[in-house]
Amino acid sequence: MRLHARVLTRTIIGTMTAALLSTTLLALPAHADPPASGTGADGAWSVESLEGGYRVTLRLDEALPVRDAVPELAVNGTSLGAAEESPDGTTLTVTTTDPAAAAAASVDVAWNGEVPAPAAQPVTPQVTPPQARKKPGHDLPVDPSARGRYTVVHDQYDLGDTAITLQGLGGRPAEIRAKVYLPKEARGERPLVVFLHGRHSACYNPVTRTTSNSTWPCPAEQQPIASYTGYDGPADVLASQGYVVVSVSANGVNAADNPFSEDRGALARGEVVMRHLDLLSAAEKGHGDPAMVRLFKDRLDLDDIGLMGHSRGGEGVVKAALMNAGRPKPYGIKAVLPLAPTDFARASLPGIPMAVILPYCDGDVSNQQGQHFYDDSRYAVDDDPAFRSSLMVMGVNHNFFNTEWTPGVATAPASDDWGARTDPVCGTSAPDRLSAAEQYAAGTAYIAGFFRLVQGDEESLLPLFDGSGGSAPSAGRAVVHAVAQAPAKDRLDVAPFTSASSAVRVSGSATASVCASMLDRSPQSGLPACASRLTTSQAPSWTPATYAGNVTATPVLRFGWTDTTGQVRVSVPKRNLGDHDALTFRAALDENAAGADLAVSLVDDRGRSATVNVSEVSDALTPFPGAASPLPKTWLRTVRIPLSSLRGIDTRDVREIRLKGVSPTGGVYLGDLAFSDVEVGRTELDELPQVSIQGVTVPEGDGPGTATMRLTLSERAKEPVTVSVQSITSGTAPVVTALAQQVVIPARATSVTFTVPMTGNTTPATAEQSYQVVASVPANATIGSGFTRLVVTDDDAL
Repeated sequence: MRLHARVLTRTIIGTMTAALLSTTLLALPAHADPPASGTGADGAWSVESLEGGYRVTLRLDEALPVRDAVPELAVNGTSLGAAEESPDGTTLTVTTTDPAAAAAASVDVAWNGEVPAPAAQPVTPQVTPPQARKKPGHDLPVDPSARGRYTVVHDQYDLGDTAITLQGLGGRPAEIRAKVYLPKEARGERPLVVFLHGRHSACYNPVTRTTSNSTWPCPAEQQPIASYTGYDGPADVLASQGYVVVSVSANGVNAADNPFSEDRGALARGEVVMRHLDLLSAAEKGHGDPAMVRLFKDRLDLDDIGLMGHSRGGEGVVKAALMNAGRPKPYGIKAVLPLAPTDFARASLPGIPMAVILPYCDGDVSNQQGQHFYDDSRYAVDDDPAFRSSLMVMGVNHNFFNTEWTPGVATAPASDDWGARTDPVCGTSAPDRLSAAEQYAAGTAYIAGFFRLVQGDEESLLPLFDGSGGSAPSAGRAVVHAVAQAPAKDRLDVAPFTSASSAVRVSGSATASVCASMLDRSPQSGLPACASRLTTSQAPSWTPATYAGNVTATPVLRFGWTDTTGQVRVSVPKRNLGDHDALTFRAALDENAAGADLAVSLVDDRGRSATVNVSEVSDALTPFPGAASPLPKTWLRTVRIPLSSLRGIDTRDVREIRLKGVSPTGGVYLGDLAFSDVEVGRTELDELPQVSIQGVTVPEGDGPGTATMRLTLSERAKEPVTVSVQSITSGTAPVVTALAQQVVIPARATSVTFTVPMTGNTTPATAEQSYQVVASVPANATIGSGFTRLVVTDDDAL
């Protein structure tokens, strides 16, 4: 079902976030109105009147499927936001002030802002058969999936289901278990790569073929699902090339992350990775578990580590990298690859080479929120030494990168996350949908290729990730679109288009302004929304994060024209382009444009110009396929113009870049205009201060007021640090006002305070109320502890 802008805009502030977490004690019914109720496709529902609002409850006919996305409840087809999930997955609850709940005619489960459409009848797609379709790009001389000279030995270590307890799960236990891939003949300390799977059912019954995800360790008649064993393809390739690969289990987190964590398990998953690294470090020195010592003594280079995380594991490895950077003696984490990741709280990751992989046919994390990891990190630090990339892989789903999540291959029950939906693009009969084996081969190529590129310095693999169109024979017919940002020293930023600039001028019959976010979700930014017709599943750069739904997202330039006189002119700050290879920027069609083309011109000091049309060098302005949400996606793709192709001008004295409409009318989104020479760069994440948010307990008061909260830095920063904070209202009569604002910590300061609006009252309550406050998207710093609580005590006598 397409979710239109007119219904989504009601959920800008408060209603989208109202259901994220309940107050410590829900308000009692204010009157005796009987609850509205009914039965829908998902189960029986009710809406109960409470003081100041409503409690919406859906009792499911069967347990909620275990997904990496966060479940929501929708009333009359409109999502009210994230829901509380009962431990057994059979009940969802939202408390809300949205008056739409009073007129409920239907209550359904929603995911990523939308109620899934009913299963459609199979269709016969009218699409060119894949064998007749030419894959874009050029194959590299080195194949990333090529086996190396070492024999691969599989092994494991297992310290039990309750070997550790995790702060991120409130002290609950989790396992230490891993599959190990070793290069047999390799001598000396080897680079290490750690894999972390995502959220899947933790346990299954091999007789009844049923699964569960509410108890850890598994009940007596069940056994753990071995999700951690599903990445043999890329692990074997890397081990054959001389890497040690350790794929770790996180079932204990999966069984407890929704009810018992503040952040849906990101901290807990980061803890799992760091605990494994600590144990591996001890074993490398000859200490600890004998089985681990046998495997790893004198064999690991802990100054050369790569991390891959799948789905919620992707957010987990980002958290692990940030936790590691905050240690007095961090490990040498050199590369991070989030695969189909969640990003519930928008923690940026500058200062470390990163590649984000987005599956176009993702039926689980269908809004592809992991794009925020790329977008939020681009300009987080002025002198960022690292390279980053984001890849859109066409025709692949969320699950099939892991064989244990793939039907017909997995030992335990598994499914196609695209589900029963059938369409010409992602349905099982669609010609461009890759088979499970094809998807796994493509995943193997890009996962192994990234770590070989960054840790192994195999620069010949860079065209797979830098947007220049490289492809790998072993990836088969997979079509992969790559965008990339070079290290700061290797690029000249002309116009990031993240804010208004005097260097950018508009002329002719055209309009151009910086926009951000979607559906008017970030009015505090002062910028108009970039999209109002797109659904939240169609706009990865602007999709609202679960815990930062109103924080400003990905500013870009929105340029439109009504005839071919319309153009944008950008002054070049440094006229000598030096050794830069190409002019690059990102572009996508405006949501209101049926088609468009741009002419890009460079003008030198003598007024000579060289012009290239975007359509000649890039498919960025060719719409992605699909006809119904979550497709098609609006995703800014790379336009890369080699300077060597711009003849007749003096590149030692370029004065201006002009972007002019070629089509009679059109509209585009533009970002990241720069001259660049892409290299991998290096890691400096641990040199940045970490910002943390401090909790506080305050009395309610009798009227309007504020609560003062504090942000602290782990060390003084040389530059001002900016941080976005969001308070999340909960319950039906919230005392705290939903807030999204940017806070600045001055240079050389170590802390700053900010205020959260409150609306006290004189009505007695029986318990304190607790609200989440979240810090995200920092600049010139990274996130340390980004979640806290604002606790409000009642000061009215009962």
